Amino acid sequence: MKSLNLEGKGIRLVLQENVLAIFSNSPLETVSSAFHNGGGTKPASVILNIEVPKGYGDAKLHMDPEGLIADSAKRLGVQETFVAMITAACVKNFAIASKRDGEMGVSVVATAADDEGNTCDHAESAGEEIDAHVVEKGTINIIVIIDGNPTSATLVSSIITATEAKTAAMLELDIRSMYSGVMATGTITDAIVCAKTGSGEPILFGGPASSLGQLVGFCTKKAVKEAITKGRECSPLRPLLDRLSSRHLSVDKMAVELSKLEILGKNEEDLRRLLLAMIKNNPIAASLILAAAKLDEDTESGLRPPELGEAEEMAKTFAERVTGCSFKESKLSRDNLAQADLPLFLKSVLVGLLIKSDATKLN
Repeated sequence: MKSLNLEGKGIRLVLQENVLAIFSNSPLETVSSAFHNGGGTKPASVILNIEVPKGYGDAKLHMDPEGLIADSAKRLGVQETFVAMITAACVKNFAIASKRDGEMGVSVVATAADDEGNTCDHAESAGEEIDAHVVEKGTINIIVIIDGNPTSATLVSSIITATEAKTAAMLELDIRSMYSGVMATGTITDAIVCAKTGSGEPILFGGPASSLGQLVGFCTKKAVKEAITKGRECSPLRPLLDRLSSRHLSVDKMAVELSKLEILGKNEEDLRRLLLAMIKNNPIAASLILAAAKLDEDTESGLRPPELGEAEEMAKTFAERVTGCSFKESKLSRDNLAQADLPLFLKSVLVGLLIKSDATKLN
């Protein structure tokens, strides 16, 4: 068993088997999206974040989630009123961040990565179309403990601030929606508990600019970022190949589409080999590919500045300048490029690199 003290008198974190628990000597007031005893405002002396055991099964979990919760609480000897969340993440991979400002303190505990290094497998961008069936990985669960006395409205506001901070952490790590490849705002199964000790004078504001909001935002972003990066697939230093794949731009897809351009005169396997070599061994080419992907993303989102002019002409000019390839001399027309179903800037840069490159230098 592992035990740590959190902000607030008599509040401690306990890690035992598949359960991460927050115990308080005095009842906390909670607002949450937790499955068990969630909603707002609820008194609770214990907050549980329960890891689904291996082999438990998604169907069994959805048929009887309270069974897992009751068994887990019983093993810890919990008899008090409690709030409980469920996660597919490995609770031993939790991350914690604490900070105090005078009489007010905040601790945030987050979980995200499973014991195989997977995390954010079901990342999504709020508002997009999502077709999800079985979900066994990728939850981000957050517990915010406030040693202070925010009003009920401020406690709710703190949930908003914490959620914004979670999204900021994901944006900084370039986490992508598995459904669309765009920047992710969360995962489809995230949960949060925000609790207060009730000590001190009433706190009226919990937004990002308030003293409380700054503590909540700082601690949440730090904890979530650390929890996510405990999964190898979301490391800040993950390969460009992984970052492109998360944008739905895998090397295999690029090779398939580029093979449709007869002017390149290469089959899928040759193109796949050349693209891999470019990305792995040629930092300049890799940088250009990443820059082109960003330009395409801004164009798709309607964020391409008007100073850049018409997209197709700008993509061609950009590619010619950065790769040194003359599309005119190569007799590469707009119709030729249109045969490959890839984003415009990326496609133009890839074609320019492939035409201009000396294959022997890429191997």
